[in-house]
Amino acid sequence: MKTSISTLAFGIVLGLSSAIVVSPASADRFTRFQYANPDGGTTAGATRYRSGVNGSAARGHVVRTDGQGNAYAGSGGAFQSANGASGARVGATYYGSDGSLQHQSGMTASGTRGSVSSNGAATIGADGSVSQNRNSTLYNAATGNSYQGSTSYNQTGGLSHSATCYDGAGNVIACPR
Repeated sequence: MKTSISTLAFGIVLGLSSAIVVSPASADRFTRFQYANPDGGTTAGATRYRSGVNGSAARGHVVRTDGQGNAYAGSGGAFQSANGASGARVGATYYGSDGSLQHQSGMTASGTRGSVSSNGAATIGADGSVSQNRNSTLYNAATGNSYQGSTSYNQTGGLSHSATCYDGAGNVIACPR
């Protein structure tokens, strides 16, 4: 199967973002699709778009198989509110015929009170090995303070977490509990 997880995730976000930008002021659309793909499998999914006076939102999901026991699954969503807040989330997973799994996901949101973003990945190898990582950033618009955190896990090194907080001038400060 030639489609990568990153390519699948990018396609989902691009399609959903485009739906929000080019759609009329008031709409509600739902689409399902299914077809045989060139890899000998099936591609199927659905999209939904809604808009109105409070903003607009789009979401979708897709599953793609290759006829050899491998599969990709992806989903995503995006919104934009009437007051200027916006956000998006995307996730993609590859299931290997050998029992392996790879997952990537990320999200971002922003508004008048601040912003948040997070992305990560997890892998289960064909041998049963497991690894995971996630990075997150938060920003408080009222104080100017921000947080950057990272968490990872693997069977050799175990669990690891780091967090750093900054004030509005970029100085390291104690993270609130």
